Amino acid sequence: MIAVHNVHERRFAAPDVQVGALIDALASPDDRLWPSRWPAMRLDRPLQLGAVGGHGPIHYRVDTYEPGRRVHFTLRAPQGFDGFHGFEIESTAALQGTTLRHILHMNARGPAVLTWPIVFGPLHDALVEDCLDAAARALGEIPRSKPWSLWVRMLRRGFRLLARGRGAGGERRDDLKRGARKAR
Repeated sequence: MIAVHNVHERRFAAPDVQVGALIDALASPDDRLWPSRWPAMRLDRPLQLGAVGGHGPIHYRVDTYEPGRRVHFTLRAPQGFDGFHGFEIESTAALQGTTLRHILHMNARGPAVLTWPIVFGPLHDALVEDCLDAAARALGEIPRSKPWSLWVRMLRRGFRLLARGRGAGGERRDDLKRGARKAR
């Protein structure tokens, strides 16, 4: 088992109401926080306690939601990802502006001991930084985009190739072809 505590944050000049609205719109048609070049965040209903969904192979349930302040998702998949991730804002009178923070707390167990640091960790970091850049654009600020690492680009390409080899239901294309031949 490895303990993972991963935090990304960025301070914006915008008031907390505007930054909180970005959290509230997650997984909705008005979502301006989740970057479009990543698998979409989808929920089975509007953002609320108990909503279930995910993005790509990551699945979760909303276990905490304070509108305009924070949302935490309990991880349900992949196997061995035991914990939560979420967005929250922090605003103080002493420091003008609002901090948007993404937190991931989990214990990686079993296969996740390897898949987190090699595959999912680098992808997670790139995705969250892209979220913070999307927030900057939505708030009229300049993003701090950094190019993805070569490793992240290779992983994304590998996942795209893998997805092309699967049908809509997750079946491998060669399995679908074999099934069609058997049906004849």
